[in-house]
Amino acid sequence: MQIDNFKVEEWLNPLDPIAKYNLGSSCCKPVTLEELLELTNTDPEVFFENLKKMSLHYGYFMGMPRLKEAISGLYTDVVTPEMVLCVHGGTGANSIVCYVLCEPGDNIVSILPNYQQFYSIPESMGIETRRYTCDAASGYGIDMAQIRSMVDEKTKMINLASPNNPTGYALSKSELEELADIARSVGAYVAVDEIYRGLSDEYMYSIVDVYEKGICTSSTSKVFSSAGTRVGWIVTRDLALKDAFMSWRSYNSICEGEFNETIASIVLENADVFYQRNTATVRKAQAELKKWLVNNPHFHVACESQSSTSLLYYDFDIPAAEFAKELFDAKSCLVCHGMCFEEEHSFRIGYGFGDLDYFKAGLEQISDFVKELEESGQIPRATAASL
Repeated sequence: MQIDNFKVEEWLNPLDPIAKYNLGSSCCKPVTLEELLELTNTDPEVFFENLKKMSLHYGYFMGMPRLKEAISGLYTDVVTPEMVLCVHGGTGANSIVCYVLCEPGDNIVSILPNYQQFYSIPESMGIETRRYTCDAASGYGIDMAQIRSMVDEKTKMINLASPNNPTGYALSKSELEELADIARSVGAYVAVDEIYRGLSDEYMYSIVDVYEKGICTSSTSKVFSSAGTRVGWIVTRDLALKDAFMSWRSYNSICEGEFNETIASIVLENADVFYQRNTATVRKAQAELKKWLVNNPHFHVACESQSSTSLLYYDFDIPAAEFAKELFDAKSCLVCHGMCFEEEHSFRIGYGFGDLDYFKAGLEQISDFVKELEESGQIPRATAASL
């Protein structure tokens, strides 16, 4: 099977360890085990005593009951633990959803920008993948009438990321309900990567809250500051579909480790601690970014972000991958270029890592790089077109 290179991983992974200013990461500041125990008021003596007695045999094939209970608590009462399947990370969740739902003769609608798995995996399987790209000029709102025109009786799934990766746009409850109505009209599922969900003062509705054929995927990375556990999950109210996911997961990873699921349980039982910690961190960084944008008119964002990332557009006539590489080579400053998300003349910037001075220093590297571009004779695209 031929599949496109996974652009975001291909770009970030080699440079992440060597960047002096890493603004490419989208995770909120990770915790150490010691910090986790402190944040959650977990008794270390009890924790480590239990750890010493933990079996190194297979873990729970459906997921640790304690963990499934904690995951179900992230949603409204309509979600119960039996609707939860624990898997290996968010990437494991997305890939399982695609492999189970994509069948010959079906089509899917993928709403871009999106996480690449949701369109590259179906395309690699020969599935008709109808791409809809949100318009930056309208702030990334979805044209529901256009989506309605793209589905038919053979549409198996509509998929998207909300809050969006990389823009941070989050669908409201009414938007989710409208998308569900479109899917319901043709009997399609709606799969939503919700890995950035939760950075808000108010409850952020999930597709599984509003749609009987909704599927959400997520993990303990990003908002929950513990990507290293590699614990992810799929939630669906369709229990027969969950069994199909379970069957495919048996080919994929069999089960997760009991130690990792124990850590994830502690994290998610204390989800509000992480929501509050990371929302405060993100908002401070977003305020700094707004101030920086005022003084750096070559850049703009298309929408308010409700995640730990924003997508910045620039007005220089330099391809996105080239811009990001030149920035890294000149300033050792890493950003995630827009073509990782099929968005030219842009880059994703992350700001959840908690060190505001470091973030501001990274932004200044971008400012200095732009000054050097101007001094070298680079001019904005709009200016060039008017000459």
